[in-house]
Amino acid sequence: MRMTFRWFGEGNDTVSLQQIKQIPGVEGIVWALHDVPAGEEWPLERMMAIREQADRAGLHLDVVESVNVHEDIKLGRPTRDLYIGNYIRTIEKLAQVGVKVICYNFMPVFDWVRTDLHKATEDGATALFFEKSKIHGIDPLELVRQINENSALTMPGWEPERLEHLTSLFEAYQGVTEEDLWKNLQYFLDAIIPVAERNGIRMAIHPDDPPWPIFGLPRIITSQDNLRKFLALHDSPSNGITLCSGSLGANPDNDIIAMIHEFADRIPFAHIRNVRVFENGDFIETSHRTQDGTVDISGIVQAYHDVGFTGYARPDHGRHIWDEQCRPGYGLYDRALGIMYLWGLWDAYQRGVDVPVAEKEAVQ
Repeated sequence: MRMTFRWFGEGNDTVSLQQIKQIPGVEGIVWALHDVPAGEEWPLERMMAIREQADRAGLHLDVVESVNVHEDIKLGRPTRDLYIGNYIRTIEKLAQVGVKVICYNFMPVFDWVRTDLHKATEDGATALFFEKSKIHGIDPLELVRQINENSALTMPGWEPERLEHLTSLFEAYQGVTEEDLWKNLQYFLDAIIPVAERNGIRMAIHPDDPPWPIFGLPRIITSQDNLRKFLALHDSPSNGITLCSGSLGANPDNDIIAMIHEFADRIPFAHIRNVRVFENGDFIETSHRTQDGTVDISGIVQAYHDVGFTGYARPDHGRHIWDEQCRPGYGLYDRALGIMYLWGLWDAYQRGVDVPVAEKEAVQ
């Protein structure tokens, strides 16, 4: 397991490369050019500048998250070939700077959805929260306003320029079915996977977050069956998964440990995080510690160990603790704690130690 840490770039992150370097076992950053709109070709000189910064800090930039897919590609519009061409040239440039894995998603309109970015918890921390009933009664435009309110930092997947035409996007998706989305994803993969293969890059699709339809928009990367269907679209090592335990774990029916065992050779990148799911369908992001959530983090790490996982991993969203002022979900402190918890489990399994898991309290 090769540990990495997501970094949003100088001037766009409260965490520095020097701080990341001091987290034990972290060898690289997960990065992107977040100000480049979806569909545009990434400039090589910008990529080279990030590589120089990472090199100075003694970190690699093997993993990019994300190269966003333009909505015209997801919708299957005639203009999609233009944007696919830009995507292909971006893949080729990323290979030139040493990138090995590209994380992306195929979620219509929204990359992820939460209803509260700073939900208070019993210990005084705050965390990202999803209130299921609220989604049914909120205007998507109001949700966008709340997500971007008073933030000096970009929110991945919620950049204002991507969502300024929200009303027209919803109109465009009217009548678009899951099967339509599968066909458009197939078209995209047919174009990019051969390019990724030639350039030694593994594409790694991120599951839908949460893994069910939102605002009537179709979602397809949601379950073990659908991941199996996705991988069959292109039986290639370059067609892989970013297996996110938090996204998939929001649905307790998803057996993430089984997914790791089945798809082990097609997981170049892992997001390991915990959520607590409530009986009414709400969920909140917790510490990475197994007992604090609904996701069996210790079992997941053991599964990665047992399959001989040598891919890249990172802690995903963290809580906001110790009065840290940071991008929601992406502070230093709780993600660093998460890394040390993951390493503790990994080291124990490496030594053949049976890690006891305390019985989880019933979810209220």
